[in-house]
Amino acid sequence: MKHKAGFVNIIGNPNVGKSTLMNAFVGEKLSIITSKAQTTRHRILGIVNGDDFQVVFSDTPGIIKPAYELQESMMGFVKSAFEDADVLIYMVEIGEQELKDEAFFKKITNSKIPVLLLLNKIDKSDQEQLENQVQLWAQKLPNAEIIPISALEGFQVKEVFNRIIELLPESPPFYPKDQLTDKPERFFINETIREKILLHYKKEIPYAVEVDTEEFFEEENIIRIRSVIMVERETQKGIIIGHKGSALKRVGVEARKDLEKFFGKQIHLELYVKVNKNWRSNQNQLKRFGYNN
Repeated sequence: MKHKAGFVNIIGNPNVGKSTLMNAFVGEKLSIITSKAQTTRHRILGIVNGDDFQVVFSDTPGIIKPAYELQESMMGFVKSAFEDADVLIYMVEIGEQELKDEAFFKKITNSKIPVLLLLNKIDKSDQEQLENQVQLWAQKLPNAEIIPISALEGFQVKEVFNRIIELLPESPPFYPKDQLTDKPERFFINETIREKILLHYKKEIPYAVEVDTEEFFEEENIIRIRSVIMVERETQKGIIIGHKGSALKRVGVEARKDLEKFFGKQIHLELYVKVNKNWRSNQNQLKRFGYNN
C-alpha cells in the first residue's frame, strides 16, 4: 500500500478560525480558541493518522505587524511555516480584503507548493457576498484553490481534508502513528490556563501573561499540577488574583475541568501568580518560555 505524508501549514490574519479548523481536523482541542486576537502564540502541530497517510497540521499565530519581542518571535513561527509546507492553507474570513503583512502575501502568491484558500465563516454570509468574495480572492491569488467553509459548523471540513490527502506526496510517516502532537503535556496545561485568562480578563492583562507549569506528578488516579501565572507588573498581579482570590479561583476551576477531560483523570491544580518584569521584551525569558528557539 502506498503511504502519503506531509506538512500542512495553516496561516492567516488573527481570529479567522485557524485553531478551530486544526482542532476540527485533529478531533482534539490542541489549540486554544477565544474571540480575542493573538490567542495562538506558538506553532502547534496536530497529527492525523490513517492506515496509508499521516497529515501533520500546523497552527500558527495570526499575522500581525510586530510591536515587541514576543510578537517578533510569533511572526518567526509563521515564517517557518513557509519553509517546510507540502500544502499551504491560507485562511480568510468573509469580508476580509487583505493580509496584514504584504511580504507574507507575496510569499503566498509566489508559492511553488499547492495553496488552498479557505474562505471561512460562510455561515455568516449570503450567497451574493460569498460569490463576490470568491471572485475577489480568485483575482488576488490566481495560484490558489478556493474552498468556502465553516470550521465551526464543520461545513466542507471533510472535503478539504480529502483534498489535502490527494495533494500530499508519497512518503513514510514523520512521527510515530500513535502521536497526536509535538508538544509536551505541560504545554497544554499552560495553554488551557492561558485560555481561561483570555476569556475572563480584559485589555492588556491577557497579553501580559505567560504560564509556566513547575510541577507535574502523575499518580494512578490523579495528576497533581502546580502552575505559575507570570505577569509584568504588580498591578496586573492584583487583577489576576481578584477580590479575596475570587478571579484566580475561577480560572483554576475552569482550567481543572478542561484538563480532566483532556487527560481523562482527576486533576489537583495549584495556581500562583508572580511578577516577571517586562518578560515580553526579554530575550532570555522568551527563550525560557519556548519562543526564539
